[in-house]
Amino acid sequence: MTGWLIRTFVPNAEDTGDPTVRTRYGLVASVTCIVCNALLCLGKGAVGVVAGSVSIVADAVNNLSDASSNVVSLLGFKLASRPADEDHPYGHGRYEYLAGLVVAVLVCAIGINLVMSSANKIAHPEPTEFGPAVVAVLVLSMAVKLWMATFNRRLGRAISSETLEATAVDSRNDVIATAAVLASAVVSQLVGIDLDGWAGLAVGGFILWSGIQLVREAVSPLLGKVPDPAYVEHIRDKIMSYPGVLGTHDLMVHDYGPGRQFASAHVEMAAEGNPLDQHDLLDNIEQDFKDDEGLVMTLHFDPIVTNDPQVRDMRHWIDLAVKDIDERLSIHDLRCVPGPTHTNVIFDCVRPTDCALSASELRARVSELVRDHYPRAVCKITVDESYVSSRQ
Repeated sequence: MTGWLIRTFVPNAEDTGDPTVRTRYGLVASVTCIVCNALLCLGKGAVGVVAGSVSIVADAVNNLSDASSNVVSLLGFKLASRPADEDHPYGHGRYEYLAGLVVAVLVCAIGINLVMSSANKIAHPEPTEFGPAVVAVLVLSMAVKLWMATFNRRLGRAISSETLEATAVDSRNDVIATAAVLASAVVSQLVGIDLDGWAGLAVGGFILWSGIQLVREAVSPLLGKVPDPAYVEHIRDKIMSYPGVLGTHDLMVHDYGPGRQFASAHVEMAAEGNPLDQHDLLDNIEQDFKDDEGLVMTLHFDPIVTNDPQVRDMRHWIDLAVKDIDERLSIHDLRCVPGPTHTNVIFDCVRPTDCALSASELRARVSELVRDHYPRAVCKITVDESYVSSRQ
């Protein structure tokens, strides 16, 4: 079924980097889920009212809220597909993240509402009817929701969509919630104790907890979360694969929505080389990232002295020595300015965000380490923060 929907309604489905294709995926997922949730709401609502079950009625309201969430997702994909304009030169891709946040908040609201209604049922119990219709509608609901969870997860992973991933988790929660409602109804009939309110309370708490987790995940990209370490490593490996590149550092990746990433980095090359040739190489690297991955890359040239063995050896020693302080530390852009009484050793040191030492403490420790090995050295250190990972 999922494959048929993709083949029928998503032309060029394999080109997931195309914003138009992403929007198509989002539209198919949203419309499909709206229809399914609306039908489930009507079916469960009717059975829940007849049976007098607060948990079944709450489950039906949950489906109605899910349909509303799907409408939000639909609007999010549509708005995210709008092209860049004068006021938003980076496009509108973050609308998709906002839609995911709204969906997560709605999940929390559903959990709170279910907890309150269930607590009221516990405080003021009323008889709950149980029959074949209740079992049939709940089993059918679980089957549909299980398919929807799989459907949204597949599409969400295909286009790396936080919104569809959140919708998949919500559908999974619905399967668990409906299973709990069905189990409580069966147990209530067997032992003669009405557990409807308690089942609703447990389900509501689970949905609320899941919603809070979804809110955290949805807020993270809006705040500027660290990029995937595998993606960072891929960028570095690709830059280093070009002839003449000696190193790269100060990588930054900015996310303006799925498929709308921008990055910048410094590239170390031999100071003795032809600057026109080196500039041309950097232009080619930037263009390759744009053509191959749709990533807008800006590269800065850092000249490295390669024909002075003393400077080369010092750079290598310091880069290894700082790892005695913290194995994640690294240095770059080292150059030496010799004088009659001392030599200024100028370089940058990358400090992980969770490093135990402050920038000033780190600067002092590294300076002491270098001075013990090179007595004439006076370190001029710029402490850089890592913007891609505390593990790099």
